[in-house]
Amino acid sequence: MPKKKILFVCLGNICRSPLAEGIAQSIIEDKNLKLKVDSAGTSHWHKGEAPCANSMTIAKKNHVDISKQKSRPITQIDKEKFDYVIAMDKQNKKDLEAFGFQKVSLLGEYGNYHGEDVPDPYYFSGLQGFEKVYEMIEVCVNDFLRAEGLL
Repeated sequence: MPKKKILFVCLGNICRSPLAEGIAQSIIEDKNLKLKVDSAGTSHWHKGEAPCANSMTIAKKNHVDISKQKSRPITQIDKEKFDYVIAMDKQNKKDLEAFGFQKVSLLGEYGNYHGEDVPDPYYFSGLQGFEKVYEMIEVCVNDFLRAEGLL
């Protein structure tokens, strides 16, 4: 059976989607799952950049390594390549659909968040906002994997 492929998407691909990718990758490795995970942004603003310092700090604090990730924008190829496309917020979802993605889910549809947006921690000061966002993403990613029968 071919590996299922999951793409997590936010605006710049330096905060939320790298955390989601890192958390999912950690679960995949821990549970020896046959899944492929990646992340991208709806913008080109940070193309080639590493995740922001606070995202790397909060990930490392939780034993998740995102230090080797590099920001990249979504591509036309992504529309065919991924089985699941997961947006961090409603605007990302709209942007993905405008780009031509057919089936896009919100990460906040999982983990009992009732479709809530994963807030962009880039605009928070300090690590507290990143900690809250990390916790939300971790709960949602685990629930997504369970709900889709991937765990």
